[in-house]
Amino acid sequence: MDARGSFGTDPVDAFVAFRNVRKTYDGATFVVRDLNLDMSRGEFLTLLGPSGSGKTTTLMMLAGFEAPTGGQILLSGRELNRVPPHKRNLGMVFQNYALFPHMSVAENLAFPLHIRRIGRAELERRIDRALDMVHLAAFRHRRPGQLSGGQQQRVAVARALVFEPEIVLMDEPLGALDKKLREELQYEIKALHDRLGITMVYVTHDQGEALTMSDRIAVFAHGVLQQCGSPRALYAEPVNAFVADFIGENNCLTGTVRARQGETCTVALDNQGGETLALAVQALRAGERCVLSVRPEHVRIAPPCGATPNVFPGRIESVLFQGDHLRAVCRAAGAAAVVAKLPNTGDGHALQAGAATEIGWQPGACRAFRAD
Repeated sequence: MDARGSFGTDPVDAFVAFRNVRKTYDGATFVVRDLNLDMSRGEFLTLLGPSGSGKTTTLMMLAGFEAPTGGQILLSGRELNRVPPHKRNLGMVFQNYALFPHMSVAENLAFPLHIRRIGRAELERRIDRALDMVHLAAFRHRRPGQLSGGQQQRVAVARALVFEPEIVLMDEPLGALDKKLREELQYEIKALHDRLGITMVYVTHDQGEALTMSDRIAVFAHGVLQQCGSPRALYAEPVNAFVADFIGENNCLTGTVRARQGETCTVALDNQGGETLALAVQALRAGERCVLSVRPEHVRIAPPCGATPNVFPGRIESVLFQGDHLRAVCRAAGAAAVVAKLPNTGDGHALQAGAATEIGWQPGACRAFRAD
């Protein structure tokens, strides 16, 4: 991945490109700052971040509902900044569905086709195809009020696909659904993407949803793109403390760099937690404050802790049985809580709350970032 977050393509040939895009409403506070991001045709890209991070504003600028304050948005090399939304050939799926309540399912799907003056025979063919895609052919004559929330969302997806757009944009489309239905539709939308090969841009604040569905994830915070990469890369190789903490579960420790040795550094942990060797992800120098990230699955509990220079005395606070793994919470390394996820090998009775123990991790599993 290059500085623009390209996806195996030359940035010049990117299907969608944001070039130094900025957005401000008051001329002082930037909702989106100097965004450079490339996207390939057929990609499933998720814009992920907390509320107010700039992800939805970025989507709305691509859709044409918001105008960038500066920079360029390009589609196949053509600037979109002054192209109205209805001429961008983009499908849109909203969280609240935005279906016409007085129209049937088929009439809702026909609406964008009528606007584009599609002939009757072709219109019916596209409606039938779209309803088959979302498994709602039997519901074509019902109105939205006669459908469940999940069925309404499927209609919204079908309406976004029916006119065969170049890109489908989705703004937290599953946020109003219960957990089980949300998970079902995640797989359905991803399966549709894989089957059709259509380009999708998806906005969510749910990192689990992003990890499940995406080819790549663009993580936003405070209007700035923090990192863009595959779900595996973001989880295993976060570039800063925000991404490490936002993507997946994370043990966050703090300390001061004692020394730098090539790609590793020695860190004195706060609260007399001892010293640890860590992978210096950023250009850390002796004396700098830092934040350490250790994933729970990389924490080992003794005895035996394993062959690692990072071993700390501690005490087990609690042990939870979670089926295929055990979740142990320990007080160690100067932290009130260090979480370990351990495979359930059948001998979990050996871990007892209140027992003294040792914990540890390999230096490469501990990533050191500059403290902001």
